[in-house]
Amino acid sequence: MIYPLRLETARLWTRPVTMEDQQPWAAFLAHPEASRYLPNPEGYSPQLRAQLWMERQLGRYADQSYGVLALIHKETGAFIGQCGLITQTVDDLAELEVGYHIFPQYWRQGYASEAAKAFRDLAFENGLRDSIISIIDRHNIGSQAVARNNGMQLEKATQFRDLDVFVFRIWHDQWLQLKNNPASSSV
Repeated sequence: MIYPLRLETARLWTRPVTMEDQQPWAAFLAHPEASRYLPNPEGYSPQLRAQLWMERQLGRYADQSYGVLALIHKETGAFIGQCGLITQTVDDLAELEVGYHIFPQYWRQGYASEAAKAFRDLAFENGLRDSIISIIDRHNIGSQAVARNNGMQLEKATQFRDLDVFVFRIWHDQWLQLKNNPASSSV
């Protein structure tokens, strides 16, 4: 499957990130609450971190290893964050992660859950993996709630990029049960 760079949900659409997205992303990385759970190499400015982040995503697109996409609000056209599938190595195992980052002014409005579910569905509908994970800092309660809303369950605590994290996972069979039960709040 070729990774689609444009998905649509009820309120959002996606596009590839570009180097022009560095400034809003640098502002996100400079926000202490928004970026406190992300790796932060010592001495790296938010501008440098944003540049490296965008370059990494463009590289992922180029080598077909997925990558996060810009989330655009359909009604306003605002760039509100990023979400997507990312190949990761966790405890020496190759994994497929759904990752999400929402700008603070859009928190607690359901955008992260909406986007994460779209990428979860994309992965399972296209048979990309038997399971999907989200890697979340152990103190990031908001992102843990998004993972649970995405039908994921806490699997383990581990280290990832020198951070203490939880790994949340959903298996294909669990996803099918959610899809077959429309009354479930996780779909």
